[in-house]
Amino acid sequence: MNDVTVGARRRAAVRNARPKVGLVAGGLGAYWPQFPDLLPLLQRSTAEVARRITGFGADVVDVGFISDAQDADVAAETPRAAATSANGDDDMTLLDRAEARCETDVPMSPKRNGPAPQVESTAWVPVTIRDVAKMAGVSTGTVSNVLNRPDIVAEATRQRVLDAVETTGFIRNTQAYQLRGGRSHTVGVVVLDVSNPFFTEMFRGAESRLQSEGYVLMLGSTDDSMERERNFVRAMEEHRVEGVLITPAAADLATLSGLKTRGVPTVLLDRKATADEFCSVTVDDVRGGELAARHLFETGHAEVVFVNGPITIRQCRDRRQGVRKAVRSVTKSHEVEVTELSVGALTVRHGEEAVERILAMSPRPTAVMCANDLLALGVLRALAARGVRVPDDLAVVGYDDLIFGSMLSPALTSVRQPAFELGVAAAELLLDEVRNPDHRHREVRFEPELIVRASSQRAS
Repeated sequence: MNDVTVGARRRAAVRNARPKVGLVAGGLGAYWPQFPDLLPLLQRSTAEVARRITGFGADVVDVGFISDAQDADVAAETPRAAATSANGDDDMTLLDRAEARCETDVPMSPKRNGPAPQVESTAWVPVTIRDVAKMAGVSTGTVSNVLNRPDIVAEATRQRVLDAVETTGFIRNTQAYQLRGGRSHTVGVVVLDVSNPFFTEMFRGAESRLQSEGYVLMLGSTDDSMERERNFVRAMEEHRVEGVLITPAAADLATLSGLKTRGVPTVLLDRKATADEFCSVTVDDVRGGELAARHLFETGHAEVVFVNGPITIRQCRDRRQGVRKAVRSVTKSHEVEVTELSVGALTVRHGEEAVERILAMSPRPTAVMCANDLLALGVLRALAARGVRVPDDLAVVGYDDLIFGSMLSPALTSVRQPAFELGVAAAELLLDEVRNPDHRHREVRFEPELIVRASSQRAS
């Protein structure tokens, strides 16, 4: 075997390493003349299929169309055996020709009947509103009405247009719609920490209400960073959101001044507005802190540690205020002492790290109250790792009543916040501000509830 032969075989092996695919499009048969406007759509669909095939590492070696009943029947009935001719016999079906092309690697043109042209490009061409209108047999204005004001279109016409939208895969250009109408039907949501199930549940509540009104939501998590908050708010304004739901990262609401100036409806989540400038939904966290602390005092705990988060967070300040209120109310009957232990963030890791300091205290406390359930989970994990029994050696109380609390062993006592209902209420306030010219800002406040479980109930 000479070098020329070896080289040719190697080249053939490389060439044949990629699968070869022949495309045959059509299927209208005798009905083709009744739907001449479908040809451009068929071309685009075929081009997109070809593009995707090449993306999967195969070569599209032939593209053809079946445009009449005879071609359709022959293509369906003829066995898909490889053709003996590499030149594309006129009597071959498109399926035969595609298979022959895959085997011979010889350029060939597909059989064409009537007006059907060959697709020469695999570039994807988006379906337009005109394509939908042609398929449905209506004007572009009617299609626009179906998409934007469906209630003014007759049911039969509306369904015909919706069927055409589904068939063509038409996707409306929302940006163009916003430029024409000035409305985006988008709401921005900014929270402190999306990994915290409390904020996730609150988002779900807002989404459930707004989605029913045709809105979509953009979500941002600031991680308690003012810079990230500013970036999210700016991005949402650039997207022309119709409103913003936000848990501010700081007491200062300067980041939101631009929203107010430009008239963007804004509702504060789990945060009270300092004046009549924004609507807000809140929980009485002072009351919640008091409930948790009083529970521990009433079950006989006189030495309590309060694991609190950054004091810059309003909820941490309010819950501390509630603990102090509870201390003042019980010291008249018996002595109690609460030691506040501040950590850098309201996370599981910071709860775990706090345990070393708790166990090093003298005298050792008999109970731990945490500013949220994530801290409490970290405390429970670290105590279990050190062989400290809960609640026999140390009682633990959390705050938020997240879904995992009842699944722990022991189950976690916690202060329940109606997170989902907070989100729904915030969405209601936003919708009213968007739609009602006589809207007045107001606060919706929820009351917390203590949920007592095993983690704070000693057997004795």
